[in-house]
Amino acid sequence: MFNLKGRVAVVTGASSGLGKQMALAFARQGASLAILARRMERLEEFKPELVKAGAKEVLPIKCDVTSTEDIDSAAKEVEKKFGKVDILLNCAGSAANNGVCDMTDEEWDFTIATDETSVFKMTRAFAKIMKKKKYGRIINIASMYGLVGNTEIPTIAYHTSKGAVVNFTRAVAAELALDGITCNSICPGYFYTELTTETLDTKQFQDFAKTHVPMQRYGKPGELDAAAVFLASEEASYVTGVILPVDGGYTCI
Repeated sequence: MFNLKGRVAVVTGASSGLGKQMALAFARQGASLAILARRMERLEEFKPELVKAGAKEVLPIKCDVTSTEDIDSAAKEVEKKFGKVDILLNCAGSAANNGVCDMTDEEWDFTIATDETSVFKMTRAFAKIMKKKKYGRIINIASMYGLVGNTEIPTIAYHTSKGAVVNFTRAVAAELALDGITCNSICPGYFYTELTTETLDTKQFQDFAKTHVPMQRYGKPGELDAAAVFLASEEASYVTGVILPVDGGYTCI
């Protein structure tokens, strides 16, 4: 089960963090990969690791996911190389943290463009390729913050963008169901990435997690892999429009 040999997966944000982890998970299942990020040198460094893990082929592409031109160019390059796209994992993201009364227009626009609009643009470009083969698995990395608010860090634009990704997922799932394309979201809880390490390492936040996460810990490397591989697989053919929290129970209380 969950064999991805012969499948082509496109992963954004693949130069670090959760994108890198889940690209490795797809590689271990035998998928070919197109890995996208702004830092091409990191993608090139990552390529041998993916091949060693089991990826049949790896295509690094420099791509700013807020740029329509970059995305459309990447889509053409992937289709030319592989002839198809089976899996799209929208993982790239960033955020300017601030509260509703203090957030600037620039902070808001940056977060929405990076975390919400990019998912639309990537899906638009790569779903067109999927429709030609009547097959696709779109997986959007949202956040548990797309399902609930929080009392520890004011980050209004991030909550908004991830909430939008959640319902964008449902809308795409309904729209593309008859094209053989599923669309689902994973909503991670607290995981270490380049963007979160400074916050998660503070005693204040560790104490917060112990009182708000039923498992009383952060997520460990690899604990998102099973969700991503399942949703990317043939076995998940009747699963679409699902919003799957992987958060240690944060959103169940």
